[in-house]
Amino acid sequence: MDIQSYMGTVGQQARAASRLVARADTATKNRALTLTAEAIERDVKRLLAANALDLDAARAKNLDAPLIDRLTLTANSIADMADGLRQIARLADPIGEISELKEQPSGIRVGRMRVPLGVIAIIYESRPNVTADAAGLCLKAGNACILRGGSEALHSNQAIAACVHAGLAAAGLPETAVQVIETTDRAAVGELLRMNEYVDIVVPRGGKSLIERVMKESRIPMIKHLDGVCHVYIDDEADIDKAIRIADNAKTQRLGTCNTMETLLVARGIAARVLPRLAKIYQDKGIELRGDEATRELVPGITEATEEDWYTEYLAPILAVRVVDGLDQAMDHIARYGSQHTDAIVTEDKIRANRFLREVDSSSVIVNASTRFADGFEYGLGAEIGISTDKLHARGPVGLEGLTSRKWVVFGDGQVRK
Repeated sequence: MDIQSYMGTVGQQARAASRLVARADTATKNRALTLTAEAIERDVKRLLAANALDLDAARAKNLDAPLIDRLTLTANSIADMADGLRQIARLADPIGEISELKEQPSGIRVGRMRVPLGVIAIIYESRPNVTADAAGLCLKAGNACILRGGSEALHSNQAIAACVHAGLAAAGLPETAVQVIETTDRAAVGELLRMNEYVDIVVPRGGKSLIERVMKESRIPMIKHLDGVCHVYIDDEADIDKAIRIADNAKTQRLGTCNTMETLLVARGIAARVLPRLAKIYQDKGIELRGDEATRELVPGITEATEEDWYTEYLAPILAVRVVDGLDQAMDHIARYGSQHTDAIVTEDKIRANRFLREVDSSSVIVNASTRFADGFEYGLGAEIGISTDKLHARGPVGLEGLTSRKWVVFGDGQVRK
């Protein structure tokens, strides 16, 4: 395959399709989503057979058990894919919405209209369900998309794409509105990242090495986050039972997610009442604790934390713990070591809570709740394409609105400028 020629064709087709999808009405887009869901339900056996090919190849390559788990489709997960598309169909359509409409002294009315981004490229690993989720979200937001899944999921992704194409065609939309790259050649990713004449936004979803490569090579703006070094700070004005419940959940509810707490900060005035109870909970759940000197005095026998620990996103049963003098030192620690992803404070002091909200520069800042809520579904977005820690365009969980932009619109009645 001539990769450059192939990718050029994909880009041209996506750009042409994006104009047709952008002008599609809500009913047409929802019909495409619903028909895709029906195609997925109808083709369960074919999807499972395609997935079996990928799983056989993964086992032959001795890929890690967690990767194989992410790669695996089941009848239930396929049903969830179809249900997810129907949920997207039920979401309000943001396209065409006009806001902030104000009349100016000249008599013209000026507002802002929400519009699609155009063509979105999504580069992801392992999870075949991302193919359906990404296609659905991009379509509902009026965009065309180019999807490049991991080589380990090629057969699964192509089978899901066939269902998407069936839904698009039945609804009268171009199949090229959703294209899954057909080659596993890594050079295709390099070409994709240089196609700024066709692609408007790149969304990398995967491990750190993938995101670092995209950051290094892309000529196209990105929606991304690199690390999830998330903190919970327990203030000395915290409700102790509430603090213990939140700090437990933030770390142990699920270990391998980007919004899992990796560092626990505890105010010195409350540490003796909180840390021994929390340490017992963590140790009973198999969490290794790495603490500073003050923490180790309160919880004997735990590992000494190194400077590197404060920077680390473990995604594993390891937690760094530090005792701080108070709110200012906690915020200083987050500013130095954090990744601007998600940080939480537990306190009953409203003034301190408001300071934390204003001064902690992260994409999600939480008061008296677990960091695990930093998620598109939990935020009421219906679904998400990923999480962004950047400050321009989209920040935090990125749902339908994050896959759109706004343009100025002006309504006049013959006015001319003097």
